[in-house]
Amino acid sequence: MENITRKTNIRNDEYLRKLVKVLEGDLDFHNKKSNYGSHNFHSFPAKFPPQLPRKFILELSKAHEIILDPMAGSGTTILESILNKRIGIGYDIDPLALMISEVKTSSYNKKHLYDIFNNILNEATLLLGKSSLLSNYFSAFEPEKKEFLKFWFTEESISELISLLIPISEIENRKYQTFFNVIFSSIIITKSGGVSLALDLAHTRPHRAKKAFNSNSEILFDFGKYEENPRHHILSKRFRSPISEFKKKFFTNIEIVTEQIYDKAQIEYADSQNLPLPDNYVDLIITSPPYASNAIDYMRAHKFSLLWFDYRLEELKEKRSICIGGDSISKINFEPLPEYAQSIINNIALINSKKALVLHRYYSEMTRSLREMYRVLKPMKAAIVVVGNSIFNGISSETHHCLKAIGENIGFIVPKIGVRTIDRNRRMLPTSKTGTETSQIQKRMDKEFVIGFYKK
Repeated sequence: MENITRKTNIRNDEYLRKLVKVLEGDLDFHNKKSNYGSHNFHSFPAKFPPQLPRKFILELSKAHEIILDPMAGSGTTILESILNKRIGIGYDIDPLALMISEVKTSSYNKKHLYDIFNNILNEATLLLGKSSLLSNYFSAFEPEKKEFLKFWFTEESISELISLLIPISEIENRKYQTFFNVIFSSIIITKSGGVSLALDLAHTRPHRAKKAFNSNSEILFDFGKYEENPRHHILSKRFRSPISEFKKKFFTNIEIVTEQIYDKAQIEYADSQNLPLPDNYVDLIITSPPYASNAIDYMRAHKFSLLWFDYRLEELKEKRSICIGGDSISKINFEPLPEYAQSIINNIALINSKKALVLHRYYSEMTRSLREMYRVLKPMKAAIVVVGNSIFNGISSETHHCLKAIGENIGFIVPKIGVRTIDRNRRMLPTSKTGTETSQIQKRMDKEFVIGFYKK
């Protein structure tokens, strides 16, 4: 009887019919260009293609309605909202994500940007001739931070980065300072290359290069047996001048900067489990939560940039520990779960009790996040949640089915779960160590599920 009632409701509700139709459509967007607007301003792991939120925004909302992403990441949903004349609201607890989202959704005076840019370069050139000043600046960092940066960056890179950082830190207008902080970060966290000694940094699983050369082709270090490794060509790194890379990034990104005044975008620090919004406030939610068990470890990669600003390693470790999907189980408030989700956890517990608790933590955090989404969403509106599965000791987390059950317990209707095949080259997911299609990481990240939650 319940299933018949649900089908009747779908037939009678035009909005619900639209929701099901979009979820049944093509959600892959293969061969579609995603580099329009400011979407490619800064590398960001596992961001979904902008066509995905745009499709739901156009079908399920109207101009000037409020679109929310409670786990905003690099701001893809928010940017698509304002590009399509909606009001975008985004929250996150990752400082770098907030900076990127803010820059991507802001308008700037190009002449002013050029003036600041030229001043940065002029001052950086002068500072490079003052090695004692640069050394004193670096010496002021806490010991743990200095140790980290000296391991991952060459002395040449450190000098050039500091010579850029000093004039950027002196920019009085916070909005413009954030712009150049993001440019600075983008030369460190890249899909390939970058000015650190890290490999795979944008994929959140950084490894230090096995062999490195400086700008004069002199070997900086060589961890033996390098030539015997069949992957030697991708295990080495050559020094890239941070100042040269900074110039390239600026001239690339200045082309996509707009002086147009966007519709309102609100980007703020907040936890998706406790949103600073009134009840029944937003017209549509589109978000992509992290994978469980830090499968994509954003903070592990983002600290390579954030440590150059005013953040300490201990502070970033603390932020990492409270991110949804973390693997720490201390001081966690575990929620009671629906029978299906609990059965998945029980099966994993038979093999690995710690991993079972990690997954229970994830579903507890997502329970609170979905509860907040239900609270702030207007009745007869939808929340679109894009998720992927994780593998725990060979057992799938079945995230889409578990979140469906959790959402229904809260009060949502889930009329359909869409499926999309991931384009790995453009989704920037962690790379497989074996490079095979049968590796564990390939198995758990070959597709995503698009859950349509509908508030009755």
